[in-house]
Amino acid sequence: MSYKIKEMYYTLQGEGGQSGRPAVFLRFSGCNLWSGREEDRHKAICQFCDTNFWGTDGENGGKYATAEEVVRQATALYPDGFSKKYVVCTGGEPMLQLDQPLVDTFHQYGFEVGIETNGTIKIDLPLDWICVSPKENTEIVQRTGDELKIVYPQGGMNPKDWEDLEFTHYYISPMDDDHTEENIQTCIAYCLKNPVWNLSLQTHKIIRIK
Repeated sequence: MSYKIKEMYYTLQGEGGQSGRPAVFLRFSGCNLWSGREEDRHKAICQFCDTNFWGTDGENGGKYATAEEVVRQATALYPDGFSKKYVVCTGGEPMLQLDQPLVDTFHQYGFEVGIETNGTIKIDLPLDWICVSPKENTEIVQRTGDELKIVYPQGGMNPKDWEDLEFTHYYISPMDDDHTEENIQTCIAYCLKNPVWNLSLQTHKIIRIK
């Protein structure tokens, strides 16, 4: 299988349970909740997406013919001699393309493999970290993992309705829109009232890194 990748770069994980950890971000092209084209946003299931995942024209983006090619590029982004490597497979929706050969090859090269998914596609892969971020008006079939992260406030979604899922960590991330500061205060108040939830800020935006 070939892989369509929007971009691949080395940075710090900006949010959630792995926040601050050096990682290669592998952003797959394509999503099942929105085409990625602005002219289609009005009819997208997820209309607040702030990520450019359309096409293959980003940093180290392209069409990779094999899993080996992908992993070699990811390895080249790490400092020399660094053995404990981490890759975050994101998108778009990474489960449209992530498969067993790619995960196995990453493991062979010494990577821990994480994923950030919308949860609408069941995961049957030996991943090391699973982060599910549910979107309103979707059917969530991936109901277990390491981290559940809800962007809030998001329509009529109530994080409390998601507490029966089997996750190790529960995070609320403030919606980044014209009311971001207000949303942060709303999330703080929610976490204080419902301590099963932790606040997750997008620190990569705060410190201005990719």
